[in-house]
Amino acid sequence: MLALARKINESIIINDNIEVIVLEIKGDQVKLGISAPKSVPIYRKEIYMAIQEENIAAAKFNTESIPSLDSVFKKE
Repeated sequence: MLALARKINESIIINDNIEVIVLEIKGDQVKLGISAPKSVPIYRKEIYMAIQEENIAAAKFNTESIPSLDSVFKKE
């Protein structure tokens, strides 16, 4: 991990096309601005982790549901 000290209105550049700017510091909270191409997804970590958990749950194959699908596709 790279740790950097920045002041208000100072920024860092990531990969030539992402800029992270320190907008405000209040007590123990820092407000950041992120400028990146629209193709780059940006999430708060807790949201990212929730998405990952949902994707893992959705990817689990439930073999118990297969027989019930039989009636949906049954030809008459």
